[in-house]
Amino acid sequence: MTGSPTIPQTARLGPHTVNRTGFGAMQLSGPRVFGPPADPAEARAVLRRAIELGVDHIDTAQFYGPDVVNELIRDALHPYPAGLRIVSKVGARRDGRGGVLAAPYPDELRAGVEANLQTLQVDALALVNLRLMGPAARGGIPLAEQLGALKTLQDEGKIESIGLSNATVEEVASALETVDLGEVQNAYNIKLRDDENVLRFCADRDIAYVPFFPIGSPFTGGPRPLAEDSTISSVAAKHDATPAQIALAWLLHKDQHILLIPGTSSVTHLEQNMSAAGIALDDEDLAALDGVARP
Repeated sequence: MTGSPTIPQTARLGPHTVNRTGFGAMQLSGPRVFGPPADPAEARAVLRRAIELGVDHIDTAQFYGPDVVNELIRDALHPYPAGLRIVSKVGARRDGRGGVLAAPYPDELRAGVEANLQTLQVDALALVNLRLMGPAARGGIPLAEQLGALKTLQDEGKIESIGLSNATVEEVASALETVDLGEVQNAYNIKLRDDENVLRFCADRDIAYVPFFPIGSPFTGGPRPLAEDSTISSVAAKHDATPAQIALAWLLHKDQHILLIPGTSSVTHLEQNMSAAGIALDDEDLAALDGVARP
């Protein structure tokens, strides 16, 4: 790779400062985020290597598996290194066949937080995202009531910060009338930029923006569309990097409020993802990448 880092390497996550490249643990579970992985030992090795490479922000959820991913994190890393910030999310649950169902009621949100605390063996979570499932799935529960339940848990010392996942600008603005937000976590990447307005809204208010699927959804081909894009591939060749690394570097250059949580079940891919922070894209690169065609 060429160049040296010219972008901030740390950013705020709620009350904490973390490295801008963290780790998303979702892919450590079985197919379609359900059941155990084929190689639990490899999954634990990925987590340990992440810490060695400087990861201090891990994103997880009790409904990944369910239970599986949190148990892997606990088994691999507990007792946790000082400064590790574990982020989870509530508002969803799984059925017996792996379907994702809404869990929007205040008692369900509390139960979800308590389950995370118990499985991870921690007294508090650095941040908990409320996963918004759409108005029809919320059972008529107002957003303010859901956030109020999380604020109560924050007051009890079980949550250090509150975030939103899958939120619109209007929902972020509404949430800010009830609580302070530590992050917003939405789908966004170099080929999927529909969420630009939420990113700008968060950046203007100094709220961390954490894009999920930063190199593409694992359910729709993952990074393959990146490799098939001639512009991304050309910039990758210039920097002796992979297209996925260029997509991650582009996000880090896009805005200093962006935190990355790329996920993988491979130590090799983890090391590649982490090294993307060292790619210094120049103005020519950024102009080309900004023009990448979206589907």
